[in-house]
Amino acid sequence: MSIVVAIDGPAGSGKSSVSRAVASELGFDYLDTGAAYRAFAWQVREHGVDPLDEEDVLDELERFDYSIATDPAQRWVRVGSTDVTERIREPRISAVVSSIARIPGVRAHVTAIFHRLIAAARVGIVVEGRDITTVVAPDAAVRILLTASPEARAARRAGELGTDPVGIAAAIATRDATDAQVVDFMTAAPGVITVDSTDLDFPGTVAAVVAIVHQTEGTAS
Repeated sequence: MSIVVAIDGPAGSGKSSVSRAVASELGFDYLDTGAAYRAFAWQVREHGVDPLDEEDVLDELERFDYSIATDPAQRWVRVGSTDVTERIREPRISAVVSSIARIPGVRAHVTAIFHRLIAAARVGIVVEGRDITTVVAPDAAVRILLTASPEARAARRAGELGTDPVGIAAAIATRDATDAQVVDFMTAAPGVITVDSTDLDFPGTVAAVVAIVHQTEGTAS
């Protein structure tokens, strides 16, 4: 049975980059769950569906043909035969993805996709995104809440995008407030280990997560 490492956390905490690096170091698969919600939001937009019309959104869900690379060395996301890897990061998608992800039927459908991908993992898989430690993989061998101060998250995101951290801070605050309506992503659930990367650089954060995985494996053995 493969090892599942579940990593949760708020926007700008470095979940994706850290999780991918951890998966590479451990030789595990990697699953970015947020990409599925973004891909579905892209489909909703592409087909002219009102993202606020829950009934029409759920009807569109029946036609959601989704696939994603789980090899951390690869980066692709597809809806049907269309590569949407870059398109799902566009601002027009970011603007609606949280609204769509709040719909219970959407979350249930997408969670079932995650479970199939997790079950197909080879040796192990690092799964990252919102509510991963509590809803998607509550029985994961390793469950981690990766967080950082709002200031640190804004500074890192601004550095990645080459933009003003003040504007990024406001965007992160808005995203936090929206996401909090779906799940409490700032508080670690029982059994979840918190890794606060406020004072850690990227290699240090990756090392901290890898150490937790190795420690858990050692305990299990």
